[in-house]
Amino acid sequence: MQYKYETHLHTSQGSQCGHNTGREMAIAHKKAGYAGIIVTDHFYYGNTAPNRELPWNEWVNEFCSGYRDAKAAGDEIGFDVFFGWESGYNGTEFLIYGLDENWLLNHPEIRDASVEEQLKLVHEGGGIVIHAHPFREESYISEIRLFPEFVDGVEAYNARNKSPLMNDKAEEYAAKYNFPVTSGSDVHSVDVIGSGVSSLYFRLLLAMVNLPA
Repeated sequence: MQYKYETHLHTSQGSQCGHNTGREMAIAHKKAGYAGIIVTDHFYYGNTAPNRELPWNEWVNEFCSGYRDAKAAGDEIGFDVFFGWESGYNGTEFLIYGLDENWLLNHPEIRDASVEEQLKLVHEGGGIVIHAHPFREESYISEIRLFPEFVDGVEAYNARNKSPLMNDKAEEYAAKYNFPVTSGSDVHSVDVIGSGVSSLYFRLLLAMVNLPA
């Protein structure tokens, strides 16, 4: 079996909807045969776990704790763990790769940034933006909003989408703009779903951005 990397993963420490710690997630994915994971907890204006009333540095510290625990476990068991996050704007969500905790600490203005302002900040910092499940239909999503001029790729397959048509539309959208695509489980617990990208494809993703480890 070709090793896989999970590109879309939530922990209970960073995401209010997460069920397991970063450490538990890393160990479970190692046992399931993965080569690594990218921790992408829900960010400040999404379904985040840390209290938004905390000072920015304390909020960032708590937000990154799931990743740090996953990374520590990964170092112990020989498993790759990378850092990212999932931004949310009224149901429109983006996976951010390539930036780190220090970058967040130095950019508190990202808390109040619009979609366009935040994605511009990410690009200026050297990060990349993947539009997560762009055609998902759920009660918390009031409308489908696309930002092809601001993203670098599309999550063409999301294992938690309820209909395959949502993934089909995402793939068509990516093809229309010649965007690279990713695949993710959008996993929230140690019940590993099994999606992700191959180790070969992951190396191509690494070539796009220097993922913080």
